[in-house]
Amino acid sequence: MSPPLEFRTYSDYRIPPLQFEQERNAHSRSPGDRSLLQKWSIEDILNRFSQRPQAETKGSGDSEEALKESDLEDLEKKGDEGTLVTWDGDNDPQNPLNWSYSRKWIGTWLVSCFTFISPLASTMVAPALDTIADDFDIESDFMRMFVMAIFLLGFAVGPFVIGPLSEVFGRVKVLQLCNLWFLVFNGLCGFARNKDEMLAFRFLSGMGGSAPQAIGQGILADIWTKEERGLGSAIYGLMTWLGPAIGPIAGAFCTHFTTWRWVFWATSLFSIAIQALAIFFLSESYGPYLLRQKAKKLRNKTGDMSLKTEHDQKSVGQMLSKALVRPFVMLFTQPAIISISVYRAFFYGVMYLVLSTFPEVWEDEYDMEVHIASLNYLSLGIGFFIGLFLTGHLQDWLYARLKTLYNTAEGKPEYRIPPMLLGGVLSPAGLLTYGWAVQAHTHWIVPDVGAAIFACGLIVIFQCAQNYLIDAYTTHAASAAGAAAFLRTMAGFSFPLFADRMYDALEWGWGNTLLAGVSFVLGLPAAWALWVFGERIRARSKYCSG
Repeated sequence: MSPPLEFRTYSDYRIPPLQFEQERNAHSRSPGDRSLLQKWSIEDILNRFSQRPQAETKGSGDSEEALKESDLEDLEKKGDEGTLVTWDGDNDPQNPLNWSYSRKWIGTWLVSCFTFISPLASTMVAPALDTIADDFDIESDFMRMFVMAIFLLGFAVGPFVIGPLSEVFGRVKVLQLCNLWFLVFNGLCGFARNKDEMLAFRFLSGMGGSAPQAIGQGILADIWTKEERGLGSAIYGLMTWLGPAIGPIAGAFCTHFTTWRWVFWATSLFSIAIQALAIFFLSESYGPYLLRQKAKKLRNKTGDMSLKTEHDQKSVGQMLSKALVRPFVMLFTQPAIISISVYRAFFYGVMYLVLSTFPEVWEDEYDMEVHIASLNYLSLGIGFFIGLFLTGHLQDWLYARLKTLYNTAEGKPEYRIPPMLLGGVLSPAGLLTYGWAVQAHTHWIVPDVGAAIFACGLIVIFQCAQNYLIDAYTTHAASAAGAAAFLRTMAGFSFPLFADRMYDALEWGWGNTLLAGVSFVLGLPAAWALWVFGERIRARSKYCSG
């Protein structure tokens, strides 16, 4: 056997040409290798390719073992394209997909908590809007609603920048910096002295608060396999929806017993607590970023500047410019993202429209006090929990079942679609129940049941759509999420603004019948189209993972 090699750089040691060529060829015959890039791990480079020092080689007297200067130059030319650094095998513990379950669940819960905070802040102000309007002399109903909705405008803009930044600088750094931005400007809302300051601080806090929406799905794609992702994604999605449901309850009690300013200060304090936990327990999960850091450490250790990853670009500037453009390109060129985004955007907008009607329904129609009326938001939370139960294990079980049924080694994103049909029926049914019960002024439990059914359908739809995007665009999941989040949050921003006029014209029953009809017509055909044509659509995309 050959003696163990002590490889550092080409200039440090002379390597037997024949032996080097044999070793290199043995490591470059992987499927899909389209160049002289060798797929070597750290252990390959540091341990397998090593060679006796130059002085020892010279003393061996073996002319074949002595590398001529022309041979060395030739080998350096052949290696100009670099050595590809990858994970150390399929079971590399540094690969986030191989993390322990405890570490994965810690990451999932922390990201879910971040995701809970910003939707909480978006609606927590709702019960305080009348008080804020009195303090700042806001007379227009439109402008009063705009104080709540402008947060979602920042929510729509942020992901276009935040998602791509996480694919260049890592998920955790960007998430924590954006959360810091959010808690600062959200806290400043509590110190606002006039309408203009409130609107500016709300918009800026919304931009920072959009980070979990832009990055969270990417983190789930980083750490969970397709077969395991259902429950973790369901918990993440539940937090996205629990925030808007719990926010008004907390806001009502804060406003009733203290002051509306504590609505903002309380959320910032909660955000600080989650930030502190994340500093100690949330690890970086983005594979390409971790591999780039791995290659950088290896270059410093070996002195071999040819070491690179398949994700490397020539400069950070090129990586950043490409990443920032990607969500815009994906939004307008990817039919799968367009269809999913429009589908989710409508239901997200309807949810915020329904949320905006709760104060009028419970305080005016049912004559409840503000803090008591806010408890009706619990009906949405109950619906979300039921939806979580339906989709959490069901998605994983159905995904595995369809793999067996169609005899495929790898599952397809389309295997996430079937439960969307259930959600497409439940949400319209809930809207009809809620609207006509309010118009008939039935017992308060009936509209609450309708709201719960509506919420259950929503989370089923959103969980399936979310997992479809993660499966289809795994590597660029954050960019895909950013593109989808734009339309969704723009709908959440705009729908409440026309709620009053719609219900004034159509009243509660026919207004919700209109929403239910559009939901039904949009929901079922969209799910069917993705099931039938989704694979062909993805096959034409350069961004899709499979």
